[in-house]
Amino acid sequence: MTTAELARRLEAVPSVPGVDLGRAERATRELLTALGADVESESLRDTPRRVAATYAELLTPQPFAVTTFPNDEAYDEFVIARSIPFHSLCEHHLLPFHGVAHVAYLPGERILGLSKLARVVDLFARGLQVQERLTTQVADWVNERLAPKGVGVVLEAEHLCMTIRGVQKPGAVTVTSALRGLVRDDERTRQEFLALTRDR
Repeated sequence: MTTAELARRLEAVPSVPGVDLGRAERATRELLTALGADVESESLRDTPRRVAATYAELLTPQPFAVTTFPNDEAYDEFVIARSIPFHSLCEHHLLPFHGVAHVAYLPGERILGLSKLARVVDLFARGLQVQERLTTQVADWVNERLAPKGVGVVLEAEHLCMTIRGVQKPGAVTVTSALRGLVRDDERTRQEFLALTRDR
């Protein structure tokens, strides 16, 4: 792989277009009115602005520079960041889901700055999401930009759209996984990854 090809692989995901705060505020005011709320009352007068700002914050990923280093020691065991807290918004109900991510890779020629594993989870969590897609996006990002020998991602999350509405099952946890390379293809490696990410 040439230096230019490697540089292209390591580019962070482009930022998303900005949020139209004024339009979001007007839409929130309209929604509250449609739900029977008095948006002219003192306690609700500023709610549309606050809601618009909140969603803008939740939906705007923070860009970051990808930092990698040569794998001079030829380290070939797992690098794992366990229990990375995250929160995202369910695209079906606009309610949060939150939990922890376990992200691992088997290094190839380069290793990644450890904080970047947490940053890439946040990068894709900041948007309207489903947990399955979020899991694969994190795994694919690490796989494509680092070219490791294998990647494993497990997300465990509680979805408010399942716990406070609908079936109303508080405490229910959804677990998703995405495996690439040796973590998917080699049974012993896969079992080691799953054992290392299991709750102690």
